[in-house]
Amino acid sequence: MADHYLDDSVIHDVWDNGLAPRIEIDSGDTVVFECRDASNFQVLPTSTQHDFANRKRGGGHPLTGPVLVKGATAEDTLAVEILELKHKGWGWNGHVPGFGLLGEDKAFDFPFMQLWDLKDDFCYFKDSNKVRVPFEPFCGVMGVAPAAAGEHNTGPPGFHAGNVDIRGLVAGATAYFPIFVPGALFSTADCHAAQGDGEVSGMGIESPMTVTLRFKLLKNHKIKELQFTTPSPLTKADTAGYFATTAHGPDLFENSQNAVRYMIDWIVANHGLTPSEAYCLCSAAADLKISEIVDAPNWVVSCYLPLSVF
Repeated sequence: MADHYLDDSVIHDVWDNGLAPRIEIDSGDTVVFECRDASNFQVLPTSTQHDFANRKRGGGHPLTGPVLVKGATAEDTLAVEILELKHKGWGWNGHVPGFGLLGEDKAFDFPFMQLWDLKDDFCYFKDSNKVRVPFEPFCGVMGVAPAAAGEHNTGPPGFHAGNVDIRGLVAGATAYFPIFVPGALFSTADCHAAQGDGEVSGMGIESPMTVTLRFKLLKNHKIKELQFTTPSPLTKADTAGYFATTAHGPDLFENSQNAVRYMIDWIVANHGLTPSEAYCLCSAAADLKISEIVDAPNWVVSCYLPLSVF
């Protein structure tokens, strides 16, 4: 077993099984990845709302990789142990028109940025003690090269995983990836300091990080899509109970929208945040859950917010 290091001086912003690997490793090796934030440093700790609204946009996630695992074939599974994620003191999230769960709402038809200070084990609204969300980091994007040749957008997830935004992939978790091309060609990026299940504004707490992963091949073991194990508890915020809103109807997407709208209203009325701040908090800490999907024609979605964040 060996240790390797990949800086972020070279990135790629598409999935492409024709990309040359930056390094080749053996099963059992560990790799330390330097990962840029999702904006590719178009957002900085010193950015203003004007800077955010006028930042350069376009391109995919700035991926660090690919890593070729020697001996990996399409008959195998790639197990990736998440060992450690270190923040660099800051992060951001926000909302933009046309993106996110409420991207079409008039209340959020303008760009808004919320900067966060990352200190030890918590994430704080910058220059404010209004909220404190536990630092529970993970890589929003982890994946292998897809089977189909050519360039593929990093935005939507796929059978190769990619932009899955699963907050359970924290340190102590192990992710299992199907393999489609020799060597697997693994890449990662889009680290989040915290995120609620659903990532409702379209952004977790986006942060540059140093990520340490260990790779192991499970020979002659095939899976169809990403699987994972994750440690308990599911969130360190589970210390003071929850407030939850619900919404019903035949459309799970619309139900999710309404449950989050009701939660934003409650936060604004009871905790003095603006609607934009409340939306950002929901994206960082509130969990969407399908509470009932068996009583046709209506299903129930609940939005849980841990009260420890206030």
